[in-house]
Amino acid sequence: MSEYNNKADVLLGLQWGDEGKGKVVDVLTPKYNVIARFQGGPNAGHTLEFDNKKIILHTIPSGIFHNNVTNLIGNGVVIDPVIFREEINSLNKEMSSISLLISKKSHLILPSHRLLDAVYERNKGNNKIGSTLKGIGPAYTDKAARVGIRTGSIVEPDFRDKYESLKQLHFRQASAFGYDDKFEVGGVDFCEYEKLWFDSLGMLSDMQLVNSEVFINRSLQNGNSVLAEGAQGTLLDIDFGSYPYVTSSNTVTAGACIGLGLAPTKIGEVFGIFKAYCTRVGGGPFPTELFGEKGDELRNKGKEFGSTTGRPRRCGWLDLPALKYAVMLNGVKKLIMTKADVLNSFESIKICTHYEIDNKKIELIPYNMDTKNLKPVYKTLKGWKKSLETVDSLEQSPEELKDYVKFIEDYIELPVWLISTGPDRKQIIQR
Repeated sequence: MSEYNNKADVLLGLQWGDEGKGKVVDVLTPKYNVIARFQGGPNAGHTLEFDNKKIILHTIPSGIFHNNVTNLIGNGVVIDPVIFREEINSLNKEMSSISLLISKKSHLILPSHRLLDAVYERNKGNNKIGSTLKGIGPAYTDKAARVGIRTGSIVEPDFRDKYESLKQLHFRQASAFGYDDKFEVGGVDFCEYEKLWFDSLGMLSDMQLVNSEVFINRSLQNGNSVLAEGAQGTLLDIDFGSYPYVTSSNTVTAGACIGLGLAPTKIGEVFGIFKAYCTRVGGGPFPTELFGEKGDELRNKGKEFGSTTGRPRRCGWLDLPALKYAVMLNGVKKLIMTKADVLNSFESIKICTHYEIDNKKIELIPYNMDTKNLKPVYKTLKGWKKSLETVDSLEQSPEELKDYVKFIEDYIELPVWLISTGPDRKQIIQR
């Protein structure tokens, strides 16, 4: 293959997920020929709103609603056939055709993976991570242990034998943890859910399965533009996040190389998305978390309830040290701020500028330290107290919003390129 200069751009979250990646991918898709999801599974929930519709995608890339764009589920993704079929059925109600390719090397989430997920989480007692119980962790565990089942295997004659062998292994593991109850998945009898799972395989096998690493590189070679879409967020990365309260894959830019088969030299622009404040779901450190009325106000105004689980999200002020850490890890070139409109009614807004521990100033989140002893230090800015509904440029924005954006830019030393001012794809400020 001859050398070529075309590169893939990457879009990913810089916080604990839920930054609004789905909307931004949807907004940027017309500039690209290929949208490729590179990691995660149905624990993700990418929300798109347009034409008075609200649609949540879990596995399928967020460029799916645009014609003349190819969407690719990469090898780094894990797929639950049941949830995948639900997504496809929902899309078929909205679209006449779907342009979607799936990597043969992506891995399947078995019903017994979901069973194990619940067993492991229950066994942790008060130290629960806050798993979505979608079987993500066990599926990635089997991938690393080299016993997992790839999507490409569903057309092989020995597929059922592989499935039964892995299922029995999972049953033995569940029993070893003292799980001797009747096996269930999400409150449904295991056998019943298993039948649904196999029924759903038909739709998955009807999709176009490809060697995605070859497809993505040939796309670049042929001059096509590619956007790699991440799931979750940097602070949930298996290596660099708030371990062990993390997801089971690499959510950083390097994960796009592994999850799609791209050489590091083929990465172009890196777009980093962050909320105008912070949220996270489940356990783990959250130094700027707000409790009581302020936390409830932010949660309710932002409608901060998980799109996958429905769980209320923990909410807090923007954490600039954590944001700078995420920018460093990802090589971000442009920042994208979402949910600025959620702060419309606040008289004042705080931003964490650094931490103190033992009278020492810390400017990068040290997740290898005991974050319980970190004292966040805040800068208080005046709120804009105005609706952003009709604002379509930063010049038209309230001065207080301009000050907020400038403060972030000066600290991070990067431009805020896009600002989302509402859930609809049209509510966006581009600079």
